[in-house]
Amino acid sequence: MTSSRQTLSFLRQRFEEVGIKPVTRYGQNFLIDLNLLEILVNAAELGPDDVVLEVGTGTGSLTAQIAQVAAAVVTVEVDPHMYHLAQEELEPFSNVTMLHQDALKNKNHFHVNVLNAVQNAMAQAPGRRFKLCANLPYNIATPVLSNLLSIEPWPVLMAATIQKELADRIVASPRTKDYGALSLWMQSQCEVELVRIMPPEVFWPRPKVHSAIVQIRPIPEKRSRIPDPEFFHHFVRAMFFHRRKFLRANLVSAFKDRLSKDDADHAMVEVGLHGESRSEEQDVETMLHLCEVVRQQLMEKEGPHPQGPGL
Repeated sequence: MTSSRQTLSFLRQRFEEVGIKPVTRYGQNFLIDLNLLEILVNAAELGPDDVVLEVGTGTGSLTAQIAQVAAAVVTVEVDPHMYHLAQEELEPFSNVTMLHQDALKNKNHFHVNVLNAVQNAMAQAPGRRFKLCANLPYNIATPVLSNLLSIEPWPVLMAATIQKELADRIVASPRTKDYGALSLWMQSQCEVELVRIMPPEVFWPRPKVHSAIVQIRPIPEKRSRIPDPEFFHHFVRAMFFHRRKFLRANLVSAFKDRLSKDDADHAMVEVGLHGESRSEEQDVETMLHLCEVVRQQLMEKEGPHPQGPGL
């Protein structure tokens, strides 16, 4: 299944033929180690019932591999030169939907065109499953992975190449420098495996950092513990917005004029926390508990669907 096309010599020759160069602002770093490309595809565990989202079509090499085994592929490319280049590569595949646009509407939401394309592909046959398989552009990897847990259909698996620094943040434990809102958001709903660490030389152009292939498996049983995922998403971001502050101060600041200091103290005591507790010290279970206590307090004050904290 490995394509012979996306090698360094092929890319350089092809780009020279059409007179283009990789564009830094689009985060274009092409994976030129074909064995690693195959490892990425294998990590997605693709099958004939899968609808696969790819963000960053590039030359279409990875897209073509996915299309050979998946039911449908929705691939998104913002660069017009890459889009037209990939059209040639992908012309034989009737199960590929190409979108020439940004994948994201903003940092917190996917573009409606992307969601509609995925939903349309899912509706074509019963029993289809939604997955991500992508060599993600570094500049949008965080919002892509994070926001995929906030959409319908919910993905059953995400496999992607990302910066190693981002992978470290996703798998980080409490009381470490990498632990933060993203760690909590992902770990509260998913099992995450760091499949392979990759040096800069397996990409062209070479990035300045190491990368990683990650496999992220959303777990419905984990998500079922979160009564209001949107509220929780805003909550964890707010609790790490000022990392140096005590957790109590973050609570009071995030829910200004909505929760009193006594409310914040009551919530922390109920969860077993003290005035000098910090967000970075708390595990997923503790933050889930604290979030729900706060949400219940707000429901008593504001009604059944309180808004999340402001940032």
